[in-house]
Amino acid sequence: MPQYNLTREEARSRSSHITVQSYEHTLILTGVGESFRVRSRIRFTADPESETFIDAITASVERVQLNGLHLEIGEVVSPSRITLAGLAAENELVIDAHFFYMNTGEGLHRFVDPIDDAVYLYSQFEVPDARRVFPVFEQPDLKAPFSFTVIAPEQWTVVSNSPTPTPGDPAEILSDLDAEEAAAEDMAVWQFAPTTPISSYITAIVAGPYRSVHSELVSSDGQPVPLGLYCRESLFEHLDAENLFAVTRAGFEFFEREFGVPYPFEKYDQLFVPEFNAGAMENAGAVTILENYIFRSRPTEALVERRTVTVLHELAHMWFGDLVTMRWWNDLWLNESFAEFMSTLATAEATKYSDAWTTFATIEKSWAYRQDQLPSTHPIVAPIEDLADVEVNFDGITYAKGASVLKQLVAWVGRAEFFAGLKTYFDTHAWSNTELGDLLRELEATSGRDLTTWSKLWLEESGVNLIEADVAYGPSADSGAEVVERLTVTQKPWAIEGQPEPSLRPHRLAIGFYSDNGEGRLVRTHTFPLDLDSAEADVPEAVGVPRPAVIVVNDADLTYAKVRFDAESLATATARLSDFDDSLTQLLVLSTLWDGVRDAEIPARDYIDTLLSHLAAITHSSGLLTQMRQLETAVGAYLPPAERAEAHTRIADRLGELFEAAPAGTDQAFQFFRGIIRHAESEEQIETLRTWLDAQEVGGITIDTDLRWELLIALSNHDAVDESAIADMAAVDPSATGQRQAATARAARATSAAKSSAFTRMIDEIEMPNSELGALAAGFAMGLQTGDGELIPAEAPLQDFATEYFQRISGWWETRTLEMAQTMTLRLFPPASAQTVAAARTWLEEHPAAPKGLLRLMRENLADAERALAAQRTSSDIEDLSKNSR
Repeated sequence: MPQYNLTREEARSRSSHITVQSYEHTLILTGVGESFRVRSRIRFTADPESETFIDAITASVERVQLNGLHLEIGEVVSPSRITLAGLAAENELVIDAHFFYMNTGEGLHRFVDPIDDAVYLYSQFEVPDARRVFPVFEQPDLKAPFSFTVIAPEQWTVVSNSPTPTPGDPAEILSDLDAEEAAAEDMAVWQFAPTTPISSYITAIVAGPYRSVHSELVSSDGQPVPLGLYCRESLFEHLDAENLFAVTRAGFEFFEREFGVPYPFEKYDQLFVPEFNAGAMENAGAVTILENYIFRSRPTEALVERRTVTVLHELAHMWFGDLVTMRWWNDLWLNESFAEFMSTLATAEATKYSDAWTTFATIEKSWAYRQDQLPSTHPIVAPIEDLADVEVNFDGITYAKGASVLKQLVAWVGRAEFFAGLKTYFDTHAWSNTELGDLLRELEATSGRDLTTWSKLWLEESGVNLIEADVAYGPSADSGAEVVERLTVTQKPWAIEGQPEPSLRPHRLAIGFYSDNGEGRLVRTHTFPLDLDSAEADVPEAVGVPRPAVIVVNDADLTYAKVRFDAESLATATARLSDFDDSLTQLLVLSTLWDGVRDAEIPARDYIDTLLSHLAAITHSSGLLTQMRQLETAVGAYLPPAERAEAHTRIADRLGELFEAAPAGTDQAFQFFRGIIRHAESEEQIETLRTWLDAQEVGGITIDTDLRWELLIALSNHDAVDESAIADMAAVDPSATGQRQAATARAARATSAAKSSAFTRMIDEIEMPNSELGALAAGFAMGLQTGDGELIPAEAPLQDFATEYFQRISGWWETRTLEMAQTMTLRLFPPASAQTVAAARTWLEEHPAAPKGLLRLMRENLADAERALAAQRTSSDIEDLSKNSR
């Protein structure tokens, strides 16, 4: 199903001519067939005799009636719009149409649980997919009350933005609709009260035999707020409601106190839904969340913390995004950056994860730095001319860089002044739409600071600066011991080809001195706060201080910038990483080292060696998880292909030693154990995995269902199990997760037959669900590149997989929805090689008019491949020098 666009100018023009008064949508949801029926009544005002359009991506349209007049369907209905001409000052539009059930995680997604064949539905509308479920003026500034009436099987649960009503007899409504597709005796009707004025993308319809658990809290205004948690029947036993309610309550108390504004909706439901494309979605009062956050097997502590942040992120959206909404998508950051910042702040101050900013520095900021160094980098306040721009803009800049910059803004204007400004902002703009200037005016009023220059440099320009410390030492006049004679901190723009050079920005940061405390520990002895707002700044307070062992630039991670340590500090810090007292400093050192690897300045093996030497000292769960992921990237992308097998073997051996030494059953041991599975390469290591596959427990780690799948997928990738083992495990675990894992295991086998089968299914089965596509893509990528850098050959009639990719990719964007096209573009891109880079460059040269989203992703794919090759060359150069020196 293709994608359809809407330009900013079209949206601006439409909102200047019309005002939506109300929507009334009646949906008949049986859960069977390809489509469902919707009868809509929309009331709106307009300039008399003007013309506009309403968005609707339909299966069919049976009736369009405007102000009592039936319009000719063939004349007014196009694939994504219905034209409305000759408007009156007051208008009533009635549309009767059918819309498609989706299996891509967009629109109204339908999922059939293989455990019990139960049908589950949920909506996902951001950015432009409410129009796949009902007719709507699909733009965020046309807010209106929505009234939903849902006719569905009487045994179902139905949830929307308003509190769920008692279901009733649908006979009268079905008769009024002249509906024959649903038997009244098997159906019920839920008639939801109108919502407050909200944007279409945060409306929600969730229906099916969901099970739920409920609680309640009292808002800061004294009003009770019902709480609900929902999930599929087959997952309900794993729903840890007590923990989720506790996090939700903590978030309510924190946000209401800090914002000074009570929760703005009548209830708060959180619905864990299947095959969700994102982490969660902030539907007003009815948040949908990825059901992977219901843990049927042991999660890492990092994943539990991530769920906490996600829950609080969506709750923050009830104010940022739902109560007050951006006027157009160029101010998407007003939603996402604020929710990301506030959720981390709340996690750190209102939950047990008091070191959440360490997690943020390790995960979110690394995401931002990577995105900000791609050719597609953009300002936080991004130029968005149409939906094609925004649909690929939910990225590390909009979320993580924006949140990093907001953290600095709070420090710049003062925390009390910041939140006072937010309260005024919410009070002034409740239920309406805003732009950047609306927020800045309130913050300037409460802080007394002019934020014009700050906004221009941080929000309206892209890119990142590089900060370094230049230090000189000399003998002390008193003792002769070495002391600092001069410390100068410099910044310069980090240029990206094809992008404007970043301006030098104002940074509030700290420079940390670390020295041995006499007991073998590296401790912070001095910290020097610094405002850096030009190319360089001296730190006079450091003069005369004894020479430190390590100088940490951007100590405590206060600013957003690339950093480089001086050579001596980097050498000492990496050699003595285990000796640092705090996890944040450890991880900042590793982040700096990793950034050097990605920039092809440091060989990947240096990072690998450092990490293997010091992994035992990394106990912060999210920090350890990040390093384990980067370790896989270092081997799989940044080492030359010929060196990878030996590196995997060495890593698996070292992780085995660390697993044996770690306290049994700890999160650290659990992560080491999973790392062994991912890196096992030698015959002996593979045999160990076979042994574990048949075990119930290994070294305090229970081999539960998901861990057994990890083992089976790894063994399949090494062709160490046959199809019967996968089939047997799928029979033991017939769940949707089990089906996906089986698909990954089959595609993981490093044979021409397995790879060709997976690739053919992904390109030919256009109706394949999003979850299965993702599972196949994950397995397909495993072991696709051989030790000589070539791809596993494809079976006839396929050509080689790279050629097939570049020949077919344009067609995916013409025939698939956005989510599916993005998945295929990113996940099927061939591994980095000179041939891949050349083919990507040629493709970009030959397709200048391709969809903007596709061009952006292909430029990013090319940039990542070029970066990987540069890193591989650095490793090869060092290896060549080493060989020559011998």
